[in-house]
Amino acid sequence: MAVYASYHRNPLNRLTHFFGVPLIMFSLFVPLSWVDVSLFGLPVNGAMLLVAATVCYYCLLDVSLAVACAVLSVFLLMAAYYVAASFPPAIGWGVFAAGFIGGWILQIVGHVFEGRRPALLDNVWQIFVAPIFLVAEGFFALGLKRDIRDRIRARRTE
Repeated sequence: MAVYASYHRNPLNRLTHFFGVPLIMFSLFVPLSWVDVSLFGLPVNGAMLLVAATVCYYCLLDVSLAVACAVLSVFLLMAAYYVAASFPPAIGWGVFAAGFIGGWILQIVGHVFEGRRPALLDNVWQIFVAPIFLVAEGFFALGLKRDIRDRIRARRTE
């Protein structure tokens, strides 16, 4: 998260990410909701598996932040599943395209304010850090997780 933080110091950049990242997540969850699989006899979809995998990774970083990410992801999963299940695929693909492109446009605009290119251009895995970083920023704004905030600030690169 320290590397990610170094690419996101400008408040306007962070603000665009608070909208762009969830929008991209939601958009990806729409087509992934069409991928049905069975896991230990339980029906799940691709979006659920992606969330489960990322939340497991987040638990390695911080359990309470991971739980918060999981809760927020459930709302995005529910909205995406509604779109995927309630509308014809053409509309679902349209929602995906609009959300995906719109989310990226927001983030690119943010990086114009930042004056620095996105972190994922240097390390594609930073894309998975974005959601937990934004949740952590919310915790920091509430005065929580100061130890993590201080470690991130001490380790971020210039």
